[in-house]
Amino acid sequence: MRILHTSDWHIGRALYGRKRYEVFEAFLDWLADTIAAERVDALLVAGDVFDTGTPSNRAQGLYYRFLCRVAQSACRHVVVIAGNHDSPTFLNAPRELLRALQVHVIGEACDDEVLVLEDGDERAELIVCAVPYLRDRDIRMVDPGESIADKERKLLEGIRAHYRDVCESARQRRVAADAALPIVAMGHLFTQQGRTVEGDGVRELYVGSLARVSAEIFPACIDYVALGHLHVPQKVNGSELLRYSGAPLPMGFGEARQEKSVCLVDFGGSTPLVTGIRVPVFQPLECIRGCWQIIATRLAELSNAGSTAWLEIIYEGDEVIGDLKERLDAAIACSRLEILRIKNSRIIQQALGRIHAEETLDDLTVHDVFDRCLDMHQVPEEQRADLRAAYQEVLASMQEAN
Repeated sequence: MRILHTSDWHIGRALYGRKRYEVFEAFLDWLADTIAAERVDALLVAGDVFDTGTPSNRAQGLYYRFLCRVAQSACRHVVVIAGNHDSPTFLNAPRELLRALQVHVIGEACDDEVLVLEDGDERAELIVCAVPYLRDRDIRMVDPGESIADKERKLLEGIRAHYRDVCESARQRRVAADAALPIVAMGHLFTQQGRTVEGDGVRELYVGSLARVSAEIFPACIDYVALGHLHVPQKVNGSELLRYSGAPLPMGFGEARQEKSVCLVDFGGSTPLVTGIRVPVFQPLECIRGCWQIIATRLAELSNAGSTAWLEIIYEGDEVIGDLKERLDAAIACSRLEILRIKNSRIIQQALGRIHAEETLDDLTVHDVFDRCLDMHQVPEEQRADLRAAYQEVLASMQEAN
């Protein structure tokens, strides 16, 4: 049995206003070709198919055309779970129709998360615990007057209990099948010590420390855990069999030099063999920062090389340059380069008179801004922990509402 594990496509995500449908289409074409070339039996998509709960018609078209193409290939199964960016009801809407194509969609916590997948002769060949992003309302009851610590404890217990119950059901089905069927669990969550990069758009999921759950929540009966949510390809606790495939496309300039991949998982012996397959660069991105001389030199190098890169320019020189945009436009006038963002630290500093000379609002997270408000209002330190936790809960509720 050969599985391909991918996640976090974020179809429809723009980059500083620049639409990227051609890039998403190129990736999905490559993925379909890879599935055929590698003779993949099952494709697992671990959440965040779309970047928003209301994807555009063009984004939807890319998704459904890809599923139809894979359904016509030798790949026997596709399993898609919802991530925190996805709308559960939107993903679930065509699930009965897609099931006829052996595409299984799990948009929200339900009784159908354990899938027993069969080969062409109707013999069971794989069990998938297709656990979607577990929303707060799915895993805990709210009691009047409960503390932040109570909420955190309930969330952790809820996530652990959900995986325990789903995986026990999968184990029982394996016993009933009287066959050594592999069990694969899917999830869309943030594990402890998970790595992120600046500007990747990864959101915290739950209140307080439960934004990052322990890898111990996954029962021992699982043979492989296919995770989504973190965009950096990585193993969890160094385990070969507990992985984030990572986002296949860079979500921001912070990921520009990151090698993207998908995971190929072979079940043939006692232990699955996992191989990373590198995803090609469909649209080069580059961040150029420094003084004018450094920026101009690098632009000339890229232009002479015929690069088609999209660029982020961060000017950090001592000289105040009021016509930076005009200079940059002139520097790339005869090239195929495109500048998506310009940040002129010196002119911003002079115009706005920042207390922190090198700082702009773009440099601050929503948590940084909240901390600045606490400082401005001179809130006592002993009150801040509860306020921060309440603020994070509000953010999580807003994200779920979207």
